[in-house]
Amino acid sequence: MLTIGRFAQLTHLSIRTLRRYHEAGLLEPAHVDPSSGYRYYDADQIPAAQVISRLRELDVPLADVRRILLTPDPAARAVLVGEHLQRLEDRLSRTQAAVKSLQRLLRPGPAALAVELRQVPARLVAAVEGTVAHTDVLSWYAGAMAELDAVVAHPAGPPGGLYDNALFTEGRGHVLVHVPVDAPVPATGRVHGVELPAVELAVTVHEGSHDTIEVTYGELGRWVSDHALAVAGPVRETYLSGPRDTAEAARWRTEIGWPVFRVTPRPG
Repeated sequence: MLTIGRFAQLTHLSIRTLRRYHEAGLLEPAHVDPSSGYRYYDADQIPAAQVISRLRELDVPLADVRRILLTPDPAARAVLVGEHLQRLEDRLSRTQAAVKSLQRLLRPGPAALAVELRQVPARLVAAVEGTVAHTDVLSWYAGAMAELDAVVAHPAGPPGGLYDNALFTEGRGHVLVHVPVDAPVPATGRVHGVELPAVELAVTVHEGSHDTIEVTYGELGRWVSDHALAVAGPVRETYLSGPRDTAEAARWRTEIGWPVFRVTPRPG
């Protein structure tokens, strides 16, 4: 039998941590002296103590640690650990995206944004549309594009999307993703033909990963405000190059079109 002090030395865990594991029901001592309350451990408990320590280093909640330890099937334990690791990776991705956005926002001086005012004619597209929560847009988009790919073998241009302002202001709004077509497509599942109306857009291109695309949106919005243009309608995005084309995020190009109408006459 090992005293708690000796067990702490062998596992590189503090006595305080071992007591906390005991109180949480994660690692019961092999024996507790009824008169003194001293805790004693068995050498066979060293691996379990180290597993608990590693899980806690990964910020696995105590309740989940207990579930993992009590799961006898190694495959089931691997699934539980894998789920938590995926949550950590998702959190890391959100943190990295926030850092990139903050770095762009804190750089000195206004960004040099290339903006084009463009008249876009009406266009026939194959589309999937629906009301979507902002947090679900990426997964919804992936499913919609899979349906479009299955129906439209040879699109007439890059894919795109229309996003209602409510999606950003209310957290839920109408989304329409599409691929251009040269001829009407038969309605298949959620895919149906739509004619996008003609519109005038203030257009810029966001280069690289989508992690900082909201910063480009902000810069374009400021440009629109500074040039006395009024917003009218959902934002349009065109995916000139993206994850469907290359795994290199630095090569992604997303065209953002902000619908406007002029409040000053055209020059000349």
